[in-house]
Amino acid sequence: MARGCGAWAPGCGRLRDMRVSAKSDYALRALIEITQRWVAGDAAVVSAEELSRAQGIPHGFLQGILADLRRAGVLSSQRGQSGGWRLAVDPNEISVADVMRAVDGPIVSISGVRPESVTYNEHAVVLQRVWIAARASLRDVLENTTLIDLAKNKLPAGVERRSKDEDAWQARVPGS
Repeated sequence: MARGCGAWAPGCGRLRDMRVSAKSDYALRALIEITQRWVAGDAAVVSAEELSRAQGIPHGFLQGILADLRRAGVLSSQRGQSGGWRLAVDPNEISVADVMRAVDGPIVSISGVRPESVTYNEHAVVLQRVWIAARASLRDVLENTTLIDLAKNKLPAGVERRSKDEDAWQARVPGS
């Protein structure tokens, strides 16, 4: 791919790989830690320091992520010496997509615009349908996988099936 190509740019010739931000990855890792404790019957709060250590997440970055998750209603916080973070809702009700949206916004956007709002000329209008289909495919996985699934290391059948597809594990490089 040519240097300087964005997610889609004339002359680049292809859509770049989907990227999961560090914020989403860190948020999910922290929530797995909290949810595993919830599953074990330990509803005590977990400090940001403990989450940071357990998952190797930079503490300062994690604090902002935890605040985003609190604003989204996923976590609640407790102040004080024995303060920390706990789930605000049942983890069966929180999907991977919910978490990603809480920290990063829409799952799919094209130059910051949601796919249904993108406009193209008559020669490229078909791209909008591609972006909508890509979003639907991502939703199928991300909205059907919950924090409980992750904490128990047991994915929904359709997600598990996709993850076992040998082709899914193969990297694609330009020209392949």
